[in-house]
Amino acid sequence: MTEKDKRPAADAVSASASQALRQQAEARLLKKTALSPEYDEALSPAATRQMLHELRVHQIELEMQNAELRESQAALDVVRARYFDLYDLAPVGYCTISEQGLIMQANLTAASLLGMPRGALVKQPLSRRIFKADQDIYYQHRKRLTESSGPQSCELRMVRNDGTQFWAHLTLTAVHDADGAPELRAVLSDITERKRVEAERALLDQALQDKNAELESAKLVAEKASLAKSDFLSSMSHELRTPLHAILGFAQLMEEGSPPPTTSQKGKIGQILKAGWYLLELINEILDLTLIESGKLSLSMESVSLSEVMRECEAMIEPQAQTRDIRVAFPQFECAYFVKADRTRVKQILINLLSNAIKYNKVGGTVDVDCISISTGHIRICVRDSGEG
Repeated sequence: MTEKDKRPAADAVSASASQALRQQAEARLLKKTALSPEYDEALSPAATRQMLHELRVHQIELEMQNAELRESQAALDVVRARYFDLYDLAPVGYCTISEQGLIMQANLTAASLLGMPRGALVKQPLSRRIFKADQDIYYQHRKRLTESSGPQSCELRMVRNDGTQFWAHLTLTAVHDADGAPELRAVLSDITERKRVEAERALLDQALQDKNAELESAKLVAEKASLAKSDFLSSMSHELRTPLHAILGFAQLMEEGSPPPTTSQKGKIGQILKAGWYLLELINEILDLTLIESGKLSLSMESVSLSEVMRECEAMIEPQAQTRDIRVAFPQFECAYFVKADRTRVKQILINLLSNAIKYNKVGGTVDVDCISISTGHIRICVRDSGEG
């Protein structure tokens, strides 16, 4: 039999089946109406009108139900779109994991983080996406999750589909599905950049600690060297002063000896004394400097007569002033000025100021010293010179 012969036969079979189905439906209707006592009255005009009324009411009800269904469908579409925005397009990855550890659902972000299609993640163990050395961290947090009701968080390395690694923050929460079966909700976020910054900060902190340790060591070495220098200078100053005092003492004995020294000898003895007293002054200054550096310098406060200190200073700097033909004018005290100070330090300060005024002055210049009471309990000493400074 050809295809042309088969088609009429098939159409005949289909028509026969439709006819048989219609006959079955009519038989069922006749059986139903025959059992109803109101069948005879159903054909009356009043019953027909009532039936038409009921049909129209039922039609309106169906239309209202259809409108409600359409509104519900529209609302469902809005909720589905919102779910898509909140779940699939979330900035973090979401995964639903079965009790056996298989990924049942995953949003687009999770699939993007792991570098593979979302469908390819389904039915895969999440542990397969975790770096092998960090898998124990994942299993330990899953175990803790079953022992406690609170969520568990950890940081571990995960592997993308192409084999590259990234640091992830993983949060696990235990829930139950619609059938009551336990499952896990996993939240993934990429923290690779934060880990990189933390590593750089750790390196900088370590470098800073090493530098601080190096500076502290250098400081200790410098302090030891400074202390050794101060101790050496202090010891050297004391050692130099002992023979110097002997030299000055013998020179003074020679100057006052009997028979008295000749004019030539007096000049030479004077040079010895002058050089000796100058050297002693330098040694005293070195000793004072070492005391200042070591913090051991002490001041002896007493009532000091400024007129006496001025006369002593005038006698000490007079040879230096005469060498450069510089006139030094000291104040003429009409009344005694007394100050509470360390006599030695006041004298050292004045000698230093006068020496600088002579040293940096011009030949034949002048140096004027004034002593003025500026207020009750305060005296100002001024040293002015005719130099260029």
